[in-house]
Amino acid sequence: MFGRLGAPEIILILVVIILLFGAKKLPDMARSLGKSARILKSEAKAMKEEGGNASAQAPTTGEQPPAQRTIQAAPGDVTSSRPVNEPTDTTQR
Repeated sequence: MFGRLGAPEIILILVVIILLFGAKKLPDMARSLGKSARILKSEAKAMKEEGGNASAQAPTTGEQPPAQRTIQAAPGDVTSSRPVNEPTDTTQR
């Protein structure tokens, strides 16, 4: 019953979407979705790199220098980037 979508069904779905959201909002929605996907991809890449660096650079002393990194609103957006200080772990093990 729902297994096969042909061209008429897809066209009908697209028409309903255009009627619901309006033709003016669709490009903005697609742009926003693309920006969100780029941010998610860059954050996942940063987490993967951070995980690899953390295991390779195990500190030998008890004191760690404060870590500073730049947070950007979107990849390539240098106008809103700012350096932040990462909180250090002060708990004793």
